[in-house]
Amino acid sequence: MTTSEALRGEIRSSVVRFIADAVLFNHAVAQREGLGPSDAQFLTLLRAHGPMTAGELSARTGLTSGSTTGVLDRLEHAGLAVRRRDPEDRRRVIVSADEAGLAARLGPHYAEQAERLDQVLARRSHDDLRVVAAFLADVLADRPEASPAPTRPDDEGDTSIGNST
Repeated sequence: MTTSEALRGEIRSSVVRFIADAVLFNHAVAQREGLGPSDAQFLTLLRAHGPMTAGELSARTGLTSGSTTGVLDRLEHAGLAVRRRDPEDRRRVIVSADEAGLAARLGPHYAEQAERLDQVLARRSHDDLRVVAAFLADVLADRPEASPAPTRPDDEGDTSIGNST
């Protein structure tokens, strides 16, 4: 095995570990805040991709429209998401993250991670940061826009934030 092959393998392993750590950390934060997996998943999608319709959230998560409505009701009631009529098509509703609610409720859980990331980035040269930024841009660009929605035999059982659907 060449040095480059070994390094690529190390990078792949590190990326997988980073993703797993991020998912587990987000899950733990969600549990501490009384959020269920679907609630946290919707917030992550809204933060990563910006405002979207309920239908888009359903398609990305594989949840039924009824379950999607339940998740959105809970998030809106918790002050973490906002629904607004689409100004171009009043029949559609656009959902966005409530940034103030997220900052107040979830921000403290992520403050230590943000500080640690800032410290790691501060130790890198400008050229190193350009390589990291280019690598991440390439990884994100070389993937399908929307991953296939998971199949869920029963997505109605999510009882987060006091849900009773």
